[in-house]
Amino acid sequence: MEQFHQLIRWKDYRAAARIIVPEKRSDFSKARVELKDDRDLSITDYEIEDVKLSEDGMRATVQSRIQWMRLPSATEQTALVTSEFVFRDGVWLLERQLEGPFEGELP
Repeated sequence: MEQFHQLIRWKDYRAAARIIVPEKRSDFSKARVELKDDRDLSITDYEIEDVKLSEDGMRATVQSRIQWMRLPSATEQTALVTSEFVFRDGVWLLERQLEGPFEGELP
């Protein structure tokens, strides 16, 4: 969970895509290119505020506060982002994300 946040903050979208469930990786990567996120998106800060693990230990819901800017806007945006992770094949993978700079790409 922490790793995904660090990777997007440092614009390592290729490595971040490997933390996303396989069926959504291609769309995530394609959106990064189309939106020119290497150039235009800056994650300025993040803080993980809460993590809840399901009773069976196979799902986690993470609340984090993310601040970002996407050019041409010079306005920093802040959102409380809900990320849903699933434990698959021995690793945690991001399955869904609500709010934030990737909203709508990981429904």
